[in-house]
Amino acid sequence: RFEIAAAIPRGRINVGKRVANSEAFDFIIVGAGSAGCVLANRLTASGRHRVMLLEAGPSNLHPWLHIPLGFGRLFNDSRHNWCYATEPQAECHNREVIAPRGKVLGGSSSINGLIYIRGQAEDFNYWRQLGNAGWSFDDVLPYFRKAEDNERGADEFHGADGPLSVSDLRDRHPLAEAYVEAAVQCGYPRNDDFNGAAQEGAGYYQTTMRNGVRSSTAGGYLKWAQRRANLKVVSNALATRILFDGRHATGIEYLVANRKSSARANVEVIVASGAFNSPQLLQLSGVGPASLLRSHGIPVIADVPGVGDDLNDHFSGRIILRCKEPITLNDAVRNWSGKLSHGLHYVLTRRGYLAIPAVSAACFLRALPSSETPDSQCSISLFSAGTIGGELHPFPGVTGNCVLLRPESRGYVRIKSADPRQAPAIHPNYLATQKDRETIVAGVAAMRRIFQAPAMACHIAEEIEPGKQCDSDDGLLDFIRRRGSTTYHPVGTCRMGQDQNAVVDERLRVRGFAGLRVIDASIMPAVVSGNTNAATIMIGEKGADMILEDTNAGASTPDLVHGRQ
Repeated sequence: RFEIAAAIPRGRINVGKRVANSEAFDFIIVGAGSAGCVLANRLTASGRHRVMLLEAGPSNLHPWLHIPLGFGRLFNDSRHNWCYATEPQAECHNREVIAPRGKVLGGSSSINGLIYIRGQAEDFNYWRQLGNAGWSFDDVLPYFRKAEDNERGADEFHGADGPLSVSDLRDRHPLAEAYVEAAVQCGYPRNDDFNGAAQEGAGYYQTTMRNGVRSSTAGGYLKWAQRRANLKVVSNALATRILFDGRHATGIEYLVANRKSSARANVEVIVASGAFNSPQLLQLSGVGPASLLRSHGIPVIADVPGVGDDLNDHFSGRIILRCKEPITLNDAVRNWSGKLSHGLHYVLTRRGYLAIPAVSAACFLRALPSSETPDSQCSISLFSAGTIGGELHPFPGVTGNCVLLRPESRGYVRIKSADPRQAPAIHPNYLATQKDRETIVAGVAAMRRIFQAPAMACHIAEEIEPGKQCDSDDGLLDFIRRRGSTTYHPVGTCRMGQDQNAVVDERLRVRGFAGLRVIDASIMPAVVSGNTNAATIMIGEKGADMILEDTNAGASTPDLVHGRQ
């Protein structure tokens, strides 16, 4: 079986090479991530449009990008990860919090934890209630189904003919089984499909893998598109600014090995660089808060204060537990003989520990009595470590992870320099509101009760962090502030909306501009209730349809109210 080799894109990639200066394309897509690869596939499918896909990172050839457990090897790998960190967070004891993002074909879909969660129907209905026509759950469900190749087959909620492989876990670990049973013992319903009629309850995740191999958007979408003569992929190319003729985007300037190049877009420039890099590129190009741009000597094309605002991310509290039995990943890879044994098992069967996602089972629950739908996502990981991405503990260990699903806190992304190679300031403003703090404390407390239920307690020797001495809400909040972290789901920094601070309209066109859209997680008005990769792929699918509809219809320039000189 050669699934890993088959997952690696083949075809037309210009690795670290420039295209001819000012070469013209119909569409230029900046960022080959979760949305960018979708766009590249859909916009080239008819053969009518010539497309350039620009990616700051390399091709996805490294084996760890395709082996599911490889996500743990990529946290600190600056070849494939931007390795960002936040500004000091006031409500987290002024800690800088890691903020990894994919820098490779496939973007974060190539380095994430492989969890396939769409979010709640209420999330998308809320987007529609904000005035964004076409974004209710009924509107977006066809695009989720279009993307999916779900091994369970097609039904009302799922598709089976799409490019993205979605699969059940091949192995059900006894500790994951015990976790689900313990949640049911705590009174939570069993749920065999978090992406079905309802999200609430306990069960197993579906994952973006097939036959034990990761299914990224590079593998699912881009590898097929690369065979088309009308797509040019340029990797290791850092976009430096969008080129404009007045308020019309006309192309892109970029660097390859510090040498400047440019390309022209006859129809549109599409920014798909993610919640950190999309606002950064707009600001570097003169579109953003005027005072910020002037402070860095950047000529202001339009004063758009909302560019970089409304950063919204999932914060999580993690607990560490020592197990009685040596059956965790910690034990499997403790020595070289174990590593070799499990590595060989994976090579021969595509099963075992190397085929596990970041988290295996979960319980979506309402930690606050006032919540009408789940406000917390409580999961079990079959390993434990002192730090995220760090060395595994020398004892049998698991991790409980509680995600605050609907954070009220909002932050920002701001350039620190006119140099595109310098990381922007990332300030999520975690736990800034009282409700966020109350919810995450209640969620972690509920998760601790699951681990203490009979089905799970028989496997647990002790809770290492925070430990039984932490027995008050104040103590638990202090622990979460000291040890909590991101769940890697930043959104909102080029927010879709109808108000004056919205950056894009409901068709993802940058307000006040022609020939310019943002299509990625940064357009979400609020983060979805769960992992964001599935929703970002949906945005790419829907955005591609909008582009083709508007191009064929000769759509006019959106309103110019929001861009102020």
